[in-house]
Amino acid sequence: MSVIPKLKPLELFTADEWSRLRRRSNLIGLGLVAHAWAIIFTAGALFIVFPNPLTFLLAWMIIGARQLGLAILMHEAAHGGLSKSQKLNDWVGQWLCAAPIGASVTSYRPYHLKHHKHAQGKDDPDLGLAAHFPITKASLRRKIIRDLTGQTFLKQRTAQLGSLFNYHMKKAMGRSNESVPAKGAMPFLLVNLGLLAALTLAGYWWAYFALWLLPLATWNQMVTRLRNIAEHACLDGGQNPYRVARTTRTNIIEGLLIAPYWVNYHCEHHMFMHLPCYRLGAAHRLLTEKGITDRMEVEDGYWRVLQKATSRPVPVAAE
Repeated sequence: MSVIPKLKPLELFTADEWSRLRRRSNLIGLGLVAHAWAIIFTAGALFIVFPNPLTFLLAWMIIGARQLGLAILMHEAAHGGLSKSQKLNDWVGQWLCAAPIGASVTSYRPYHLKHHKHAQGKDDPDLGLAAHFPITKASLRRKIIRDLTGQTFLKQRTAQLGSLFNYHMKKAMGRSNESVPAKGAMPFLLVNLGLLAALTLAGYWWAYFALWLLPLATWNQMVTRLRNIAEHACLDGGQNPYRVARTTRTNIIEGLLIAPYWVNYHCEHHMFMHLPCYRLGAAHRLLTEKGITDRMEVEDGYWRVLQKATSRPVPVAAE
């Protein structure tokens, strides 16, 4: 069973640097969750106050990316990074980050920690997300079309709700000894019904469908795919802890619409998985100053990553 070797932080950072990097803050951690929701509501309000195609396009992309932001903050909760209180960390991570987008912290945590332990190895549960790359440009284009037309979302949610329905049917028939599947399904329904009810009472019932569900089913699906590709696709570092994940340097637009909350510093996250997400940028700067990023998998921008990920040539048709 392949296990990624652990790096020793004090071989790369001074004691003072490491002490500052690993410091956690309730204010920052919980503030990021408030920030995500503030961005979502602000982008939605922008369209409501100034309804036109441009503000709708901006709201659609910003909200979809910030829904990915909620997934990133759920991931942070899985590492215990939102609050020093484990109970508060898990409650916020579940009900304010995971449930609105159909995920579950308790289901995600053991799965994700296994990914860290065996990243890029045969026991990595996420290996299937990246193992088939590089692909052709046409293949990626088809995947993005499925994402932006809601097909990916519909397939995922149908499977999730179907497994929950089957579980309750079996339970009603006396087969109640099975574990509950799709733990994110019921909280997803409850939170989304609450959001719909709140917007209806405010007189904007349509905003749930146009400014929440539509971005979740489309733009969020695409940027989630791009994030997955950037993190682990086309890596050949084996079990080298410096090269099992990729860091993608981003600009302001990419940070707003594709990679919120420092998710692009994925190599640093795998090197030191308990660093709070809001310290990863500082870790990257220190590693760059020390010349250590030369050993790491680092790329400039998502476009460069996609060029690598779509480098498979188009098969020549047999004559």
